[in-house]
Amino acid sequence: MLKWAIIFAVISLVSGWLGFGGVSGAAATIAKVLFAIFVIVFLFFLLAAVGLFHLAT
Repeated sequence: MLKWAIIFAVISLVSGWLGFGGVSGAAATIAKVLFAIFVIVFLFFLLAAVGLFHLAT
């Protein structure tokens, strides 16, 4: 998911540089949403791993 967020961020930068403001804005929004989902899922799994490690000790 982080890979797709980076891809859309690059698309946003390139399209903004070329003057396609609508495409750039849409790609930036998609990149932000994907990155937010990535962070939420990462934190969930991190907390789950810490909880399982705590239960194992």
